[in-house]
Amino acid sequence: MALNTDNVRLVFGLKLKQLRLDKGLSLNELSQKSGLSISYINEIEKGKKYPKSDKIIALAGAMDVDYDTLVSLKLSKRLEPISELLSSNILTELPLELFGIDPASLLELLSDAPTKISAFVGTLIEIARNYNMSVEKFYFSALRTYQEMHDNCFEDIELEAERFMEERGIPAEKLLDETYLAEVLKTEYNYKIEDINEKLNPEFASVRSLTITRPQGNRLLVNVHLSSVQRAFIYGREIGYVYLKLKNRLHTTALVEAESFEQLLNNFKASYFASAIIIKRSLLIPKLKDFFALTTWQPEKLVALVEEFNTTPESFCYRLSNVLPTHFGIKQIFFSRFNNFAGQNLFEMTKEMHISRKHNPHTVKDEHYCRRWIALTVLNDLAESIKNKTYFSTICKAQKSRYIDTKDNYLIISFAQPTATTPNLNVSVSMGVYLDDQTSNTIKFLDDPAIPSRDVNETCERCSLFDCKERIAAPVILQKKHKNEELRKALRRLIN
Repeated sequence: MALNTDNVRLVFGLKLKQLRLDKGLSLNELSQKSGLSISYINEIEKGKKYPKSDKIIALAGAMDVDYDTLVSLKLSKRLEPISELLSSNILTELPLELFGIDPASLLELLSDAPTKISAFVGTLIEIARNYNMSVEKFYFSALRTYQEMHDNCFEDIELEAERFMEERGIPAEKLLDETYLAEVLKTEYNYKIEDINEKLNPEFASVRSLTITRPQGNRLLVNVHLSSVQRAFIYGREIGYVYLKLKNRLHTTALVEAESFEQLLNNFKASYFASAIIIKRSLLIPKLKDFFALTTWQPEKLVALVEEFNTTPESFCYRLSNVLPTHFGIKQIFFSRFNNFAGQNLFEMTKEMHISRKHNPHTVKDEHYCRRWIALTVLNDLAESIKNKTYFSTICKAQKSRYIDTKDNYLIISFAQPTATTPNLNVSVSMGVYLDDQTSNTIKFLDDPAIPSRDVNETCERCSLFDCKERIAAPVILQKKHKNEELRKALRRLIN
């Protein structure tokens, strides 16, 4: 078990406290038997100090254990979950202060009630294992929570992006494109930009970009199949890494594994910077106000707006999540991305984010997402149009979704298009906004009958719509829930 110095102190303190309690010794009694002060032993047990060899010998003798047992990093069975947590380096790599947690206080909590905390941590670890949650997935979840805590709007990065443009004298109305951003990388930051050679490196065929950091200048390899707007975003993100001085970085976002949370956080910051310089909020906000003021749903205007900003539907939706809460007062929103191979009835949620989460799509394991979601039906429409050779541009559709269990209503706008790097793989990105008074007052086309309304649910396994034509799985989880409810009712009748 590889532990840093702080964790070695904590492990020693946990072992000392557990051994003392197992021996039935109070702090005062251990102090008298070892000749060490109560305050010093207390600091050791809290992981604040690590004793020298002579004091370890005194403690071992006082508790009638050998020296090696006391200094071993192996914890008792009751404390194994804490040991696993410490060896995962989550406590050291995750910047707890971002979430308002004082690391010192957390370590003190661990040392104050190690057995109870160990049981709690063990429960969390067991849940994570059951859902195949790796450390990397934990980092991704932590990043999403961090974004949600801030309504996904980071004013410090917005200001840095504006400063970048002011320093270069970029006019307020100018939109940055692939050519300009590539020139900045090459001339200002000494980047060398090359195409990925699929013949020499076939394993990179589905990779969008790969960055090789070098002292003399970074080397950026880009997939030849990417569109101009996709390349522009990649260049903008590279500029973000350099301009924001983000050293610890991902070399390619194609890898789902990250060495640390800091890498994911820095990639998010660099990506946010790219969106901020490509989709300027000073231009986006007034255009959104005009679009929301329309009394009829006109998807072609929304697609034109995406194209006007030289971006992708995904980047555009993500940028909306930056400005809707702070500039329009629409705070209950979600963003999702689904992948689907044409002709297959399998849909994979590859990205999600919730702001002021209420009732909206979430990643599930071994369940089937509701086939009534516009995010999925638009993928079927895309596959059909490609098959019939009628696909010419991004498909954009809207739907008002009413969740039958909670009666919550959402406006969902979904875009669908083929991916550039993987044959037959289509992707949809969706933005959902909760339909409350604020949303209704802001978006004027909500009552347009051209926007269909549908009853939806989360997954087939949890859905009570037994006559649903789109259902592809039995409501096994719901049936189990009802069975348990009947058992509880029968038990109450028996007791009463």
